[in-house]
Amino acid sequence: MHQDWYDQSSRNSVWRSKSETYYRYFSDKIWLPVLSGVVTATSRSSVRILFFVIFMFAAAFLSTRLLDATVSTIVENPSGSSVQTTKTLHIQPTINPLISEKPSTDQTPTITQMVSQESPKKIEIPLKCLQGNNSRTCPAYYYPNRCEIQDCERTSDSPHECPEYFRWIHEDLKPWKETGITEEIVLSAKRTANFRLVILNGRAYVETYEKSFQSRDIFTLWGILQLLRRYPGKVPDLDLMFDCVDWPVILKKYYRKPNVVAPPPLFRYCSDDSTLDIPFPDWSFWGWPEINIKPWGSLLKELEEGNMRTKWIDREPYAYWKGNPVVAETRMDLLKCNVSEKQDWNARVYAQDWLKESQQGYKQSDLASQCVHRYKIYIEGSAWSVSNKYILACDSVTFVVKPRYHDFFTRGLFPVHHYWPIKENDKCRSIKFAVDWGNNHKQKAQAIGKAASNFIQEDLKMDNVYDYMFHLLTEYSKLLKYKPTIPEKAVELCSESMACSSQGFEKQFMMESLIKSPSPVNPCTMPPPYEPQTLKSLLQRKTHTVLQVEKWEKGYFEGQNNTA
Repeated sequence: MHQDWYDQSSRNSVWRSKSETYYRYFSDKIWLPVLSGVVTATSRSSVRILFFVIFMFAAAFLSTRLLDATVSTIVENPSGSSVQTTKTLHIQPTINPLISEKPSTDQTPTITQMVSQESPKKIEIPLKCLQGNNSRTCPAYYYPNRCEIQDCERTSDSPHECPEYFRWIHEDLKPWKETGITEEIVLSAKRTANFRLVILNGRAYVETYEKSFQSRDIFTLWGILQLLRRYPGKVPDLDLMFDCVDWPVILKKYYRKPNVVAPPPLFRYCSDDSTLDIPFPDWSFWGWPEINIKPWGSLLKELEEGNMRTKWIDREPYAYWKGNPVVAETRMDLLKCNVSEKQDWNARVYAQDWLKESQQGYKQSDLASQCVHRYKIYIEGSAWSVSNKYILACDSVTFVVKPRYHDFFTRGLFPVHHYWPIKENDKCRSIKFAVDWGNNHKQKAQAIGKAASNFIQEDLKMDNVYDYMFHLLTEYSKLLKYKPTIPEKAVELCSESMACSSQGFEKQFMMESLIKSPSPVNPCTMPPPYEPQTLKSLLQRKTHTVLQVEKWEKGYFEGQNNTA
């Protein structure tokens, strides 16, 4: 304050000095000659005194007006004065205003603009694992259950529109839109569920019925816990059943008759056209420790880097597949398409021995190193396969052998735009035609591969995976007709109770996928449901496109037979 006062006093002294100079100039050079003939009786010194008084009165008036204007300007356009400093002390730089002003090109940014350019305060809350503590209990306070605006939200950022495939959430929950969901209906799904999950006030409680295969249940629950850390206080109270087995079980045909009770709402990783199971992001998004597949956030970056190692045009001009063939008859049938001395179907197919891979440190199963063929094959296993997203991310044209099942995002893909359809009952010939077509239409083939990898990199990044979970659970909770309560046999689950006692790849992947801070932005904006006619038209276009490809394929082989 003393320095501010001194600076102001100095400016006043300068102002007085300049005022006297200006007075002498005006009185001697301008006004005196003009008035000399009129005021002849007045001495020159008296005139000077008169005009000095008049001039000082005018200067005082003008300086007051200028001072008012200066203060107003400083408040809006800080220039380092004491007024600005005083104002800035009352503003928290980490709180973004609800309305941010856009600075003009010829003005200094306003205080509001300066504040809006500051990054929000980032709070980071690591795991609270006590040394030697292997207990599976949660601390009384382990993470904020709500998000303070100055800590968590960048309110000047508008949420972006969710990807198109989010609209399927409305379709998946449609069976309960009219009736709602009662606790009795939820409990009716218990017969096949692995666990029951209840979320109350931002905390998770789990009742386990049956251990899943490998760590599917562990990493599914871990993913839900990270959602609670990402959006503290925003995930509503809910009660659901989850089945970690591949194939869906809630058959539509049993619930089409009138006066039939609503079907059990059962969450799992996939569904199909004949079932009502609710698709949910699979466990591998947070890691698959049994086969050393990293969490999706890390792996997606590696896949993007792997794409850049070999240009599409320089890749092997064949269709590639590597996996476990014994899980499904259709995969065993695919092995027949491999190159032999008698026939080359343009396919290079390899059986994966996961036991051998684990013994050799997974040296031959690095997914980012498998983007070296122009074409890659996706084929289902016992049901849907998690490999779909890894294959689509490779810039290669994905050959999708006609699938029966869908997961939460694949309904957003379109044939010949994101992938090339392959007939299930004539795989080898279909693959050969697809490779020949791609090698003869290289630019179009590259565009298909690129559209798929762009979809995976953008629409399926972890931000959108979490937002899909958020919107699915939010819409589901709206259908509940009762207030969820903690089941008698349920235990509280938190990141500490899961990760602190874990070991090996399991702990490594949990720590790698741990959400350490609340999201600085709100979830994406949920799109509206499909209009019935719009959805019908969309499905018809997909079917027509697949039939068109089959027509091209038929003509291709008929032409070869005619020239033989």
